[in-house]
Amino acid sequence: MIDFAQVLSHYNYWVIITLMMTGLYIIVARGNLIKKIVGLNIFQVSVFLLYITISKVKGGTAPILTGDPETVYSNPLPHVLILTAIVVGVATTALGLALVVRIKEAFGTIEEDEILEIEHALESEAERRA
Repeated sequence: MIDFAQVLSHYNYWVIITLMMTGLYIIVARGNLIKKIVGLNIFQVSVFLLYITISKVKGGTAPILTGDPETVYSNPLPHVLILTAIVVGVATTALGLALVVRIKEAFGTIEEDEILEIEHALESEAERRA
């Protein structure tokens, strides 16, 4: 039988799964390029939360040496990796938004379907000329 208290005690994992699936759905289902970037950021935040959640050691303290051999420390490496990932995420988001601006200037829209139609029309016209 399912112990619902045990399931509900891991609410942070349910939040992570919900954020991850929401971000993935937005990336796949939306045609607007800005919405895709927002979905990518939501997905990214869920991964950050997952790494931070699994890095916590029960009863662990900050990794500051106290000289007590019985002290249990939490692992600082995932937190350092997440700080690096946040910087990379901001840079990726900025690059994505800059590309969206260039796409808007070139095609006049940021809707994926409309861009593909315009691209197909341009290819057809180029083939007719050749």
